[in-house]
Amino acid sequence: MHENDYHLNMSIPNITVVAGPAGCGKTTWICQQLQNSASVENAIYFSPGSGNVPIDQTRLAAEFPEVKVFSDGQEGEFFTQLVTAEITYIELGFYLELGVIQQILDNLPYRAIAILPPHLKNSEYHPWAETIVIGADIDTSITQKQVWRAPTSGQVSDEDSLQEFWYEITHGAYGQVTRAKGIFDVADGRSIYRDFVTSLPATDFLELDLPRHLEGRPQRFSGIEVWGQNLDESAIRQTLQDCYLSAAAIKEYQEQVKQMLIEETIE
Repeated sequence: MHENDYHLNMSIPNITVVAGPAGCGKTTWICQQLQNSASVENAIYFSPGSGNVPIDQTRLAAEFPEVKVFSDGQEGEFFTQLVTAEITYIELGFYLELGVIQQILDNLPYRAIAILPPHLKNSEYHPWAETIVIGADIDTSITQKQVWRAPTSGQVSDEDSLQEFWYEITHGAYGQVTRAKGIFDVADGRSIYRDFVTSLPATDFLELDLPRHLEGRPQRFSGIEVWGQNLDESAIRQTLQDCYLSAAAIKEYQEQVKQMLIEETIE
């Protein structure tokens, strides 16, 4: 190899672009790759198009704090880190056209991975992807016509009310919901994550690996995304707001939890 060719190859970033339908397991697959990677300390992740509701970015950053995670509005920083990163993962939401990746990367080379349900054949992803990975067996016959997003940062929710809200939203109370995911701060200071995909088994709330926030309103991201048809967005918004605790209730809960933690330490 010519010396100039060697330096050119060394300067080409190692980029993996992951795409697929909603709920098929794109973020989960990336997390699995990071768990098995020896270079996670020099890895970056970017999921464009999520706006001010970066749920996947927040979840991944909590699980892999050493990974540099970028959201919309941080494209400049992303490209600065791209040159030196050992591995880069870009996750394309199902609502983005596959061709948008050429605009994002300005024609840099990348490895295309499609995470697809086992029954899906001859989709737009098949000619695009270098590698097909079998993901969750989701129902791809449902057309998702609405995407509703709402940041809830600074709000603390009553966990029982949140459970009831999640049950309602996933059982048709606000329209036909095919995919939902959210991160919420709850009264005992934890940040919890939950997602829902129609046709897949239900899951419980998962605590993110973040410090408990026990001093006033949390200054970190929380929010929700809902995909579906005929969504009653105003009813979703109002019911979610009904889950929020007042400043006085937040303070009372936080004092109780801090006292409990002190007692546990003494014991």
